[in-house]
Parts: sequence; structure tokens; C-alpha cells
Amino acid sequence: MTISKKIEDKVKKLPIGTTFTYQTLSVKSDEYAATAKTLERLIKKGVLKRVSTGVFYKPKQTVFGELKPREEELLKNYLFENDKRIAYITGVSLYNRLGLTTQIPKVIKIASRDKRIFASIGSLKGKPVKSYIDVSDKNYYVLEILDALKDFKQIPDMDKRSGLLLLANEIKKWDEKDKKLLLKYALKYPPRTRAILGAIVEVFMNNEEIKPLKESLNPLSQYEYKITEDILPNAKNWNIV
Repeated sequence: MTISKKIEDKVKKLPIGTTFTYQTLSVKSDEYAATAKTLERLIKKGVLKRVSTGVFYKPKQTVFGELKPREEELLKNYLFENDKRIAYITGVSLYNRLGLTTQIPKVIKIASRDKRIFASIGSLKGKPVKSYIDVSDKNYYVLEILDALKDFKQIPDMDKRSGLLLLANEIKKWDEKDKKLLLKYALKYPPRTRAILGAIVEVFMNNEEIKPLKESLNPLSQYEYKITEDILPNAKNWNIV
């Protein structure tokens, strides 16, 4: 089998909308030139699209035109290092994906604990923010929810009642292990995050393990979220105003 045929067969097996690199195709060093020519030919045929140098994807065609890969997929090379997750997308882009806002940011925030990640893929730009916890595939979705609670007051065009219910329902789906991680990691977040999480868990899940959250808060501090008691009945108990 020729190198060209071998590469074409591998490309056919790749999922549509998933980005890939030469490494994904397990290309040997002496096969790079032939592989590059094959990929260029597939690009000209419209079978492939180039995301950036050395990064490609199979486009998905819909009745509305070509559907590009998700931001998470386009930024995959920035979010993973040696096949291990080191970062995740946060900010307005995340809150849009969660259904909390319809706004789309011009620049995507990329959260990582120890690495400042800047990204540039065509018109897609990313800038770094520091995560509160070391990021992994086993916890990034917990950090996403905590970020949403941290920024709850600043999320643009969000209905607070709907937003609270959406986040509470998301947490309800998790198993006990993930819920414990949520409460544990919250202690590393700002007090306002711990306050609103404690109130949500107390109302919607009646969880007895919120005591550490309560004890971590200054009883004289207030947390301005502009959430009324008809939205969160126990808001005052957590000094949420």
C-alpha cells in the first residue's frame, strides 16, 4: 500500500469535525513529505480544512453550510500537553455554551494553573487566566461550574432565576464524588463563590456537607449578587444581597 493510500484510509476513519495532526496519523519521519502532499490534495478537494500549521479537520456540511469544529476542538492543542489536559475554556464563551448567555466574546479565556496560554487560530483568539485548581480531565467540568458561580453577577444578559436553576440542575446530575469535589474546590475560590454555592446546595440539594463552606465565610461580610429571596429563599442566611 502506498503512503498516500494509507493516509487517505486513516483520514476516512477520523470523526467529522475532530481536529488532528501528523502525530494523530502516526506518520513516520520519512513519510512526512508524502503525507503533506496527500493532505494538500485532500484540502484542494474540500475533504479537509486546515485550522493552522499542521492542524486539520474534516468539515461537516449541513443545509446551512459548513459547520466548523467547536472551540474546544479547535483549541485542543492548547488545552492538552502530552495528551493530558492542562487547561479549559472559561469566561463568556463557557457561559454561552452552558446556556447562561447568548453573547459571544471576541477573545476566549483559557484557564490554566501554571501556564499562560495565548492562542491564535485564524480569527479565534485566546488569552490566559489563572485557574484556582490544577486542571485535569477529571475536574475541569467542576471548575467550569465554580467559574460560572464566581462570575454570576457579571454574566451578560442572564436571567438570574433561570441561571440558578440551570446550574443547580447540572450539579444534580453529578455523582457524589463530583459533588464532593465541587464543595472541596469551592474553598479555594473567593468567598462570594462559596456563599452562593452553599445557598444553592442547601436549597436545591439539602446537602449536609455545606458546613465547611459556611464556616469559611466571615459572618460580617456581605456578597452582592442582587439576588432576591423569591429567587433564592435562603439568600440572607448566606449574606447574599
